[in-house]
Amino acid sequence: MSPERPRAAVAGSPIAHSLSPVIHRAAYAHLGLSWSYQRVELQPHEFAGFVAGLDDSWRGLSITMPLKEQAAACGVADDDVLLTGVANTVVLGEQRRVHNTDIAGLADALAAEGVGPVRVATVIGNGATARSAIVALVRSGAQLIEVQGRSIERVRELRQWAEGALPVELQPRSLGAPLDPASELLVSTVPSAGLDGHLDSLQVPSCPALRAVFDVIYHPWPTPLATRAAAAGLSVLSGLDLLVHQARHQVRLMTGMTVPAEVLMSAVRAELERRGRA
Repeated sequence: MSPERPRAAVAGSPIAHSLSPVIHRAAYAHLGLSWSYQRVELQPHEFAGFVAGLDDSWRGLSITMPLKEQAAACGVADDDVLLTGVANTVVLGEQRRVHNTDIAGLADALAAEGVGPVRVATVIGNGATARSAIVALVRSGAQLIEVQGRSIERVRELRQWAEGALPVELQPRSLGAPLDPASELLVSTVPSAGLDGHLDSLQVPSCPALRAVFDVIYHPWPTPLATRAAAAGLSVLSGLDLLVHQARHQVRLMTGMTVPAEVLMSAVRAELERRGRA
């Protein structure tokens, strides 16, 4: 009897429209691997039991919301998981290991777009993706990061974490405050609806130092924020850029092989075009 085909999946909720299967299957095809990759709908209370029940055919899991904190506690954590308290990758084998590839993925996406090191940046949001963005920005040279959030208390908690763990000054601001005039990059980690009523007050088009906007949403696209940024002549990155670049690191961790970002981006754009016609 032949051994079972190696398996991987993306886990989270909601998961039905996840693009991760398209991306990882494109990677397997490019690498000549006969692996399967599926979607698994899981709630936080179901995660530990699911992982414990996986057999030897499983190679890894991609983790999306709301499971990133549960994933961080389910194996041997890398330095980025220890730093942020969240994981988006579980590598299965003799020893279960957990990783946070959002940090490297965000940095790679900015580099691919030609957005060089920034000294001052603004991050909107205070969740798991915001933490990863702050780490990536500090590693690329940011010394001052303004963080805006709906709950100023949660942003202050984020400042306590960041300034205790990283060589950075973090300025808490209420959501919708005018951008720091010195901010060179804006990273939004919140749904588009979260910015309703705040776009005018952000003053994106008139921020003198701003060079790029990274909105981690990819559907629907373009977002109102991305539209304003593009009209102002700024570089604009979307959640697809983050999704593809972090997935490259997941593929490497799970398979030991690398795949060009262009292969994955072509596959995901074709899928979005197909969905648009359906």
